[in-house]
Amino acid sequence: MFNVFKKNQKGASLILVIVFITILTTFGIIILQWGTMQMKSANQTIEKELSLQISEAGIEYYRWHLAHAGEDYQDGTGNSGPYIHDYKDINGNILGQFSLEIDPPPSGSTVVTIKSTGYPNSNPNLKRKIVSRVGIPSYAEYSFLVNSNTWFGDTENVRGKLHSNGGIRLDGSCDSIISSAKETYICTSVHGCSQTKCLNPCVWTANSCKCPGVWGAGGPQTFWKFPLPAVDFNIITADLSKIRTNAQDQGVYLGPSGSYGYHLYFKSNGTFDVYKITGLTSPYWYTTTYSGWTYGSVDIGTKTFLQNYSIPANGLIFVEDTTWIDGIIEGRATVGVGFFPENAVTRKSAIINGNLVYNNKDGSDSIGIIAQKDIVLPKFSPDNLEINGVLLAQYGATQAYYYYPAGSNVKNQITTFGSVISNKIWTWSWVNGSTTTSGYKTTYTTYDSNLIYAPPPYFPKKDEFEVLSWEEN
Repeated sequence: MFNVFKKNQKGASLILVIVFITILTTFGIIILQWGTMQMKSANQTIEKELSLQISEAGIEYYRWHLAHAGEDYQDGTGNSGPYIHDYKDINGNILGQFSLEIDPPPSGSTVVTIKSTGYPNSNPNLKRKIVSRVGIPSYAEYSFLVNSNTWFGDTENVRGKLHSNGGIRLDGSCDSIISSAKETYICTSVHGCSQTKCLNPCVWTANSCKCPGVWGAGGPQTFWKFPLPAVDFNIITADLSKIRTNAQDQGVYLGPSGSYGYHLYFKSNGTFDVYKITGLTSPYWYTTTYSGWTYGSVDIGTKTFLQNYSIPANGLIFVEDTTWIDGIIEGRATVGVGFFPENAVTRKSAIINGNLVYNNKDGSDSIGIIAQKDIVLPKFSPDNLEINGVLLAQYGATQAYYYYPAGSNVKNQITTFGSVISNKIWTWSWVNGSTTTSGYKTTYTTYDSNLIYAPPPYFPKKDEFEVLSWEEN
């Protein structure tokens, strides 16, 4: 007898097997497609990351190039870009390319814009672009840079970075990093230290007052950093002869005056008058922080007008004699003061004869004064004096002299906007205890942030480009 039930049962089982196989096949296809998509996504992620790495390599390559050819913005080709380079792995296999576009710095600036587009050979259409701005900071990034011990009194306010290769006594206020190259140093009577005035945290030992690299009653102390690496003043002093040569070629050059020196009076129209100094005022007794008493004068008595000059296109003015400077700066200039061949006897100084200010404080106007010896203030400087600019005393000091007798030449206030760089001891004021005996009772110093990457022409800069910004377009 034929069993219809068994036959239907076998048919049903076959259908179930077919359905099961279909489901498994469908799931297998889905899993295979999902796996393929995941692999493609992973590969695309890898390629996308590789594109970014290639693009970053282009930025780093051109930073390296600028480190060796700081003024070449055409990748060594002499032609306009873009500039395409292979990107290789450690075995020399080419993985992709980066394409570079270089925007030179604006006039007076060191900031270069590097645009790098990277793409892998496996997917040339997958491109990523990075735009980075790099620049070399100048030594004008400091409000004060000093090569010796220094003391800021309780009426002296520092706005910006301060660094000394010696020790620092800070009794005034600050708003940025105060750094010394010394872990400890010997504070002397010049800066108010003695056996009876060896204040905590200093310690009297071996007949001297030993102090931390940075100390004093000022603050905030969270900004104090020591010891940090010293700044090499030999590097800073290397450019004056180059300024002289370029001023002779394309700037303004004034040779030895045959008299006491020159007076440069800057005008708001971008020109300056030059006078020959034919006589000084009556002599008086004065001293510096590093030399003995002198009977003489650094104040103008009589002068003769010579000529009016425009600030040259390269901004360079070199004077081979003592130079008095004041006025209103319209434009960008660097005044070099010195004598060649130079030695300790022949070095020349610059004298800030009166207010020296910018027409605009937005970075469009700037002046650097670089003197072989000192940058000083005359006895008859204004009671309230303002100085805009970067002052660099290569082998001497930036300071006001001490005029005898005590109390005979006390001024009210000096305000500087820019930087003070001094090889020897800097000071605008002399004190006895808490009493100002010569110079300015109150000092305010604020650094000019515009000058960090756009310093005055040919002003000394550091030797390495720093990354200022980085963004993916």
